Amino acid sequence: MVIGGLEVGEKEMGYREEPDLLQEVKPELVPPETPNGSAPGSDPEVRLTWRRWVIVFLFSSYSFCNSFQWIQYGSINLIFADFYGVTPFAIDWLSMCYMIVYIPFLFPVAWLLDKKGLRLIALAGSALNCLGAWVKVGSRQPHLFPVTVTGQVICSLAQVFILGMPSRIASVWFGSSEVSSACSIAVFGNQLGIAVGFLLPPVLVPNVKDKEKLAYHISIMFFLTAAVASALFILVILVFREKPRYPPSRAQALIHTAAPEDNAYLRSIGRLFCNTNFVLLVASYGLNTGCFYALSTLLNRMVITHYPGEDLNAGRIGLTLIVAGMVGALISGIWLDRTKTYKQTTLFVYIMSFVGMVIYTFTLDLGYIWVVFVTAGTLGFFMTGYLPLGFEFAAELTYPESEGTSSGLLNVSAQIFGIIFTISQGQIIDKFGTRAGNLFLCAFLFLGSIITVFIKADLRRQNANLNSEQITLEEAPQTSTVPLTKESKL
Repeated sequence: MVIGGLEVGEKEMGYREEPDLLQEVKPELVPPETPNGSAPGSDPEVRLTWRRWVIVFLFSSYSFCNSFQWIQYGSINLIFADFYGVTPFAIDWLSMCYMIVYIPFLFPVAWLLDKKGLRLIALAGSALNCLGAWVKVGSRQPHLFPVTVTGQVICSLAQVFILGMPSRIASVWFGSSEVSSACSIAVFGNQLGIAVGFLLPPVLVPNVKDKEKLAYHISIMFFLTAAVASALFILVILVFREKPRYPPSRAQALIHTAAPEDNAYLRSIGRLFCNTNFVLLVASYGLNTGCFYALSTLLNRMVITHYPGEDLNAGRIGLTLIVAGMVGALISGIWLDRTKTYKQTTLFVYIMSFVGMVIYTFTLDLGYIWVVFVTAGTLGFFMTGYLPLGFEFAAELTYPESEGTSSGLLNVSAQIFGIIFTISQGQIIDKFGTRAGNLFLCAFLFLGSIITVFIKADLRRQNANLNSEQITLEEAPQTSTVPLTKESKL
């Protein structure tokens, strides 16, 4: 029997009222329905939908395409430098512009995400990614370097609409027992794009001296990228949705029932910067991810320095670094969903990233390229595996603030440190060699490990889920006063 939009006897709500008692309180309890099907002030129904998997895999796919375009120049740095007649450092800037563009545009995009929601951000990100890919199609001749810069800047802007989304998609669409795994899947696409960006360009664009042949090979890569970006943009238009009809977790249900604040976004930013644990996480995340960005950008140069002529293997080493990291990210997400040990897992992975970087530093110049494959894989497993850990730990520390805002601040920190580390390490490598450049990164990973020790595991999102479940269990055997008690508590 359905009364006022609430099903009597529904297991989720624990109702056991008599009909006459329900009629007696009906005027107070049954205002008009809200869009998710529950009455204002009541506990919204929690459900999961199959569409959540479509959403996360579609996001992961266009994130893949965008990150591929980030590294496609850096993985064959010297070939593009020769083709366009510029220095290798100028090609490095094609990767670094992703980091530079992100910083000033984060806050406007995070505000849009907070005000307009996921669908608008997804459409903008996939559209800009598609546009940038087609602009680069027009840069297939040696004298058109400014055109390829323009296309890369557009793709960099698309990244602003992508990087902060994983934890938000996971929270809005997934239940509390799978939210960390979902975030890992969302990050997985970004990392897979980087992996393919290391592997595919050396295959599609061989190091030939004839610039006409080289232009032909480059055009194939650009056209393939643009075709994939276009198909994904069309899918986003047709498939991507704002949010599910019902909240997927009790933490999300509480957010749905909360009244919106005036100036909520600015207030949220202020609260985040007053959260000491989150500020410490922003610093430690930036140090780790900044090191990863620098290492990814300069990897080709470092490998070729010690192993001349190994362009294909340099790309494969980058692939190994990222694929191992994707495995690490998925394992981390599953582990967090099972154990909820955010602080311990984050600290362990951070320390192992530092250890892996030290081992990579002292084995790079041994003369055995298979050793570089092994050490790069070990380093990638932990360093790349750290990325979704940071997003999810931030979501826990800052609940109920917007996941897009907290993730965005983490990424700003990463971009700032990434720019500093890439430029600094590149200069150190040119003057003092690769070992000195890698020791520079080791020092900052050690500092980040120390900072992580001081972060307290204030798991607010988990506490919200547990408290809400406890309220439901306590109220299940009660009589007709249950809705009023529930309303007052929520």
